[in-house]
Order: sequence, then C-alpha cells, then structure tokens
Amino acid sequence: MSWLRRLFGAGPRLTMEQSLALAAYHARPEIPAATPLATLRCVVVDVEATGLDPFTDRLISIGAVSVEDRTVRLGSGFEVVLCQPQASSRANILIHGIDGTSQLAGLDPATALISFLDYAERAPLVGFHADFDRALIDRAATNALGRAPSLVWLDLAYLAPALLAKPGMAVPQGLDAWSQQFGITNHARHNALADALATAQLLQVVLARAIAAGFTTLADLQRIEKDQRWLGRH
Repeated sequence: MSWLRRLFGAGPRLTMEQSLALAAYHARPEIPAATPLATLRCVVVDVEATGLDPFTDRLISIGAVSVEDRTVRLGSGFEVVLCQPQASSRANILIHGIDGTSQLAGLDPATALISFLDYAERAPLVGFHADFDRALIDRAATNALGRAPSLVWLDLAYLAPALLAKPGMAVPQGLDAWSQQFGITNHARHNALADALATAQLLQVVLARAIAAGFTTLADLQRIEKDQRWLGRH
C-alpha cells in the first residue's frame, strides 16, 4: 500500500466521520433503470460557480430539490456554499449574489459534498444543461473526496424538446424560455436553489408528458436523452 501512495499520492485527508459517511453512501444500491416514473424520486440540481468553464472554474454552491411521485417536495430543499480559497470576482458575485464573506465562510468542501450525496442518496440527478453541473460536482468531489461519485444524470435540455415540443413549434432555448412557455416563475434567478426549483417544475411537466406518451420507466427517459444527444437536438 505504501508504494501505491508514493506513486499516486495520498489523496485528500478525510476525517473518520467523513470516511464512514462516504463509505455508507457508496454502499447504497443503485436505483434500478426499471423504476417506474410515477414513483421515481429525482433530485433536481443547480450550481453556482466562479465562472462558466466547468473544467477550470470552482464550484461555489449547490442547490437541490426533490421530486417524488411527480410532486415537488417544497419542504425538502437542499442548499450549501462550499468554502473558497479566495472570493470570486465582483462581476461574478453580481451574478449569483454570494458575497465574498459567505464564500470564505462556506462549509468545508468534503463535508459539503458528502452532505449533498447524503441528500441525493442514489436518486437520478436532473439539471438543465446538466453537463455543466455534473463536471463541476465531479471535479470538486475528486479534489475533496478523492473520487467522483457514480451518479445517474438526466438533462432537461434534451428531454424537454423531445417530449414537449409540438410540430411546427419554435423550440424554446434555455431554462428561462421553457419556464415562460409553461408559466413557471423564478423569483431569484441565478440562485442555485431557486433555479433548481424552477427546473423541478419543468421536470414535472416532462414526466407528465412522458407517462401520457407511454414512457413509464427511468430507462425510457435515459433512452430518449441518448437519442436526442445522438441527433444533436437540444
């Protein structure tokens, strides 16, 4: 074991409590792809970062809300700010509203990410342009926990056009446009939890249309998204 540590490095130092919590998370069974959409629990996620590049910018905050039995669980929201080595730029703060003091006083990244994983359990994570959220969370987890978590992701940027667009309809572009299309109000745009809530309401519409169209399982949504990605449609 010592030669492996010399070769690859010791990795991040976790407390015993963090290590046990992480082990408990990884021991949980994955959600079966055959899980019915009517009873599926999803966790809708949105993040704020120091910039727009998920491969170089830092994860600042995660907001999430649970959708279970096609119902948004308003009392179950999750929000966390990760402690930053330095505050982001003034221009960046003006976008998401997380001031420098809050960033520097945020939660230890390992603790924050373990808390998020504990909240999510093994539920599929849902985002709008989810590749951005996924890359930031995976990078932060690799740095703070030593590995990226094994998570199932669904992207409404692909599922919404596939299931909600009608023939001849101008397909809305972006979360704001889709929200307007279905009368979804976001009272705090670029706040991670508020954006997650708006996305969760769009997910409700997507799930209802999917079930009405005869798609009944998580695997069906995964297949629809895969097909849309292959066709380059979003």
